[in-house]
Amino acid sequence: MILETGNVIDPYFALQALLLAQENGLDISAYATSWITWLTARQRLDGSFDRFCRTGPVWLGCREADADDALLAIWLKFLDTVPAQPDSEPTWRKSRHAARTTLESLLDKKRGTYLVSPTFQHGLFMDNLEVWSYHSAQVGQAANQRTRQFAQAIHNTFWDAQSGRFLVSTQPEQKTVAAAFYPDHVAQIFPLLVDYPLLPTDAGSYYRSWMKQHRALWLKQVSHDYAWGLIAYVAMKQNDKTSAQCWLREALPYQRTGHWTVTDEVVAQILQSKGLKPAVANSACN
Repeated sequence: MILETGNVIDPYFALQALLLAQENGLDISAYATSWITWLTARQRLDGSFDRFCRTGPVWLGCREADADDALLAIWLKFLDTVPAQPDSEPTWRKSRHAARTTLESLLDKKRGTYLVSPTFQHGLFMDNLEVWSYHSAQVGQAANQRTRQFAQAIHNTFWDAQSGRFLVSTQPEQKTVAAAFYPDHVAQIFPLLVDYPLLPTDAGSYYRSWMKQHRALWLKQVSHDYAWGLIAYVAMKQNDKTSAQCWLREALPYQRTGHWTVTDEVVAQILQSKGLKPAVANSACN
């Protein structure tokens, strides 16, 4: 589920949370196999996934995925990294093959980037970074060459030199639409989440510039939107303990509310497992 005791399951967020947990040493063994079994039983014939709503005790597909390309990539990455190897299960092998085939069918051969879905024929910057992260985890010379080419294709497609920012989408109106915290500002820091290399400056300078501009706005999001724990995770990766601790202070009061997602919960557990505690009440976080 996205929210505790909620009635919607979005596989993307569950997979994102499980991957983050595993990559940071948290034990997911109690959930990984049962989650794969549950989701493969509900995978569409074309390899894609729905979002699911609960009617009584039954979970049924009720909405299309927000974006097929990102969800398929994160599913494949999860299958490649779970402790129980998918190759041991015929159903899991079938699922992986179907997901790969469908993901590759979304490749925009002209740009070298991926489309959202067969229905939505445009590309999204953050989705393509998710797909790049999956490809970058592959090994071998051919995989490495493909990853480099894909990284360049993403830069060629989404970097807007005139404004000095990454465009959120290939849709033409993205060049003129007023920037909002999500998706626009979030998109600018998303490359640091997946270690995408083609930034306009070094990663540290790029991160500090984003925080200088947007930290106060980010920390206010939890009171009316979502906590955006992924940004606190990026702060931890950049050794910015102060921002991560500020996030814990501002966000933890919203645990188990409609502003708190499964990803936020995992990020909070990761930060606390690294010894980080909420910033003290009188410390400046703006």
